[in-house]
Amino acid sequence: MKSQRLFAGIILVGYGCFFLIQQLQVESLQSLLTWPVLLAITGLAFLIQAYSGKEYNAIFPGVILFGFGLHFIIVDRLSIWPNHIGAFVLIIALAFLLYYLKTGNGLLQGFLMLVLAITLLFYEKISQYAGSYGEIISYITKFWPAIFIIIGLFFLIKR
Repeated sequence: MKSQRLFAGIILVGYGCFFLIQQLQVESLQSLLTWPVLLAITGLAFLIQAYSGKEYNAIFPGVILFGFGLHFIIVDRLSIWPNHIGAFVLIIALAFLLYYLKTGNGLLQGFLMLVLAITLLFYEKISQYAGSYGEIISYITKFWPAIFIIIGLFFLIKR
């Protein structure tokens, strides 16, 4: 019960601050009055509920919402931040890995997503380092969705 009060309290305080700043038209904070901030507040509430209330099932949605919110807040403000699908896959991988640390479930999914995120984020660098293997890598990258489908079917069929 305590964790439900934590979650509701954080949501109400966070959203209340958001809308109060909007109502008072605080000039220095106007750039933060966007929907990604609401995502981040909601994700933060889930994370506090997860860790303080020991309700670890809230870790996954907390990391996803907080991470996506943070991504959309930072992407236009920080030039080194990747504006790429790999960033989203990385956030999902982190959600799986943090969930695994508390529950023991999700390591394989987190690891696979992390490998995919690294591959997506650093594809150009990986291609440069491949050098003479460029043709093989080019062939693999042309059909990587099919490889995902085959591996996914393997997981679905294997008992």
